[in-house]
Amino acid sequence: MKSPFMNYIREFMRARHYSERTIDAYLTWIVQYIVYHNKKHPRDLNSKDVEDFLSYLVTSRNLAARSQAVALNALVFLYKHIIGNPIELDIQFKKSHKGKKLPTVLTTKEVTKLLENIPANYLLPTQLMYGSGLRLMECLRLRYQDIDFEYGALRIWRAKGNKNRIVTLAKELLPAIELQQKNVMKLWQQDLKQKEYSGVFLPNALATKYPNSNKELNWQYLFPSLRLAVDPASKRLYRHHINETSLQKVVKQAVKKAGISKSVSCHTLRHSFATHLLESGADIRTVQEQLGHTDIKTTQIYTHVVNRGASGVKSPLSNLL
Repeated sequence: MKSPFMNYIREFMRARHYSERTIDAYLTWIVQYIVYHNKKHPRDLNSKDVEDFLSYLVTSRNLAARSQAVALNALVFLYKHIIGNPIELDIQFKKSHKGKKLPTVLTTKEVTKLLENIPANYLLPTQLMYGSGLRLMECLRLRYQDIDFEYGALRIWRAKGNKNRIVTLAKELLPAIELQQKNVMKLWQQDLKQKEYSGVFLPNALATKYPNSNKELNWQYLFPSLRLAVDPASKRLYRHHINETSLQKVVKQAVKKAGISKSVSCHTLRHSFATHLLESGADIRTVQEQLGHTDIKTTQIYTHVVNRGASGVKSPLSNLL
């Protein structure tokens, strides 16, 4: 059983509409912080103890900068909102300088083999992750109304960094999307007949602004779960989207069946989308917009696999050979 203190933090975050993913991540780091300090209560610890823990993550566990940043965010939240004694702004700790791994990218032939081994009921979301460069959760959180058939585009709302963007959509997928929408409509019509049905999840601001929209067709998930589920926070019956782990397992199995030796995840399809766009001659600014990157430096990492070499530089050896 979890401690009352951890349960309090979880309920505190749920009441403020943090995502379950963020709640789990923050609680994991808070527990590790407490264990590191011999299970002392955080109110008996101070900024120096936070510094020691964050430095330990780098010196002893060799954590990447992103993981260390999440740990810091969790502790900032803990002391500001739970303990009521914010961490000092000028805390000093050893920052991670562990370099980012270069992204794994599939060739177009490998993508074709992979898609050929995806089961029919998971093919469309897999095609969208590659064809539109979507993150896993961006794909699964698509709503019925997020497809722009006229312009051949997808509208992505509240993505990483709470940003919105419009991305390309392969016109070849339009018939499959229309069929998927018909399936969503049938499921939605069945749900409405159930007295306990509370619709789909909506972010708090939208739920307040449009109180009845959670039961409207346009707000239903494009890839709904086949089963209704009870929300752990509200205890209401909702129709969620398909579980991300299901799609992850399907992709892993397809990679194995396709005989692809690379380490491949759902995010590899996004990496491949970006690299293949650059290979086809797309401007890097366009790729940046499609991916939703704030800093173009994040996008430039994909130039390492472009046929002309790293950062688009042609090797002088090519002129000799």
